[in-house]
Amino acid sequence: MDSFVYAVTNILVGVFVFAVGASVGSFLNVVIYRLPAGLSVLWPPSRCPKCLNRLKPYQNVPVFGWLWLKGRCHFCKTKISSRYPLVEGFTGLIFLAVFWVFQFSPLTIGYWAFCSWLLALSMIDFDTMTLPNQLTKSGLVAGIVFHLVLGLLSANSSVGVAKHLMTSIGGATLGIWLFDGIAVLGSIIFKKAAMGSGDAKLAAMMGAWLGWRYLLLASFIGCFIGAVIGIGAILLLGRTRDQKIPFGPFLALGAVITLFVGENMLSGYMKLFLV
Repeated sequence: MDSFVYAVTNILVGVFVFAVGASVGSFLNVVIYRLPAGLSVLWPPSRCPKCLNRLKPYQNVPVFGWLWLKGRCHFCKTKISSRYPLVEGFTGLIFLAVFWVFQFSPLTIGYWAFCSWLLALSMIDFDTMTLPNQLTKSGLVAGIVFHLVLGLLSANSSVGVAKHLMTSIGGATLGIWLFDGIAVLGSIIFKKAAMGSGDAKLAAMMGAWLGWRYLLLASFIGCFIGAVIGIGAILLLGRTRDQKIPFGPFLALGAVITLFVGENMLSGYMKLFLV
């Protein structure tokens, strides 16, 4: 009986966490669409971009609202992109994964926010090849505040605050310097801009959340994945080297991977090469 109650409780908690994540994903869809267009993300409420009719509450339920409408506006029958429920569902799964790893802790809430920032920035970069300052700067500040809270919650709050703030601010500083340096070096070698300024700001934001050690790991993972996909696109899809691809999504993916397995990767590296 106890195992049954435990299983049912876990399922209910999982459904609740997924629902929270999907709801956040619904808001992220608004941010992804409206922020690059210079529109308010708070007003007006969700509506069809074609006929401007507001969605009814049951039509705006994450994932299921799109299924209910069969992918078309109820009023003008304009097709609604399937990316909307995909972003909502993916955000729900990310929230579940974070909760599964970090359980009931301040880390869970913080990393939910961090992953949400990363997802919004990735999709905007994919769509527009830009990383809005509003998101990178607010994400950086949120990362510092996150570490401040962790420091205050530690056993020795004064020492904890100093330690966490040094970790966060040091990571942000390294991020901006490192990627600005790469951009300058790349422009000298290739005689053209090798990286957008937004990538350095994204790296600074990541450093504010992850600290300098995990920032380096996340950057390496992101660069590796980006290089593999870039080479694959040239060899398999016939893309040329002059065709730009957004780098922000690869950095964000590196950051998410680092959240989940970064500690194990670094400890494994230390045991393999330094012991």
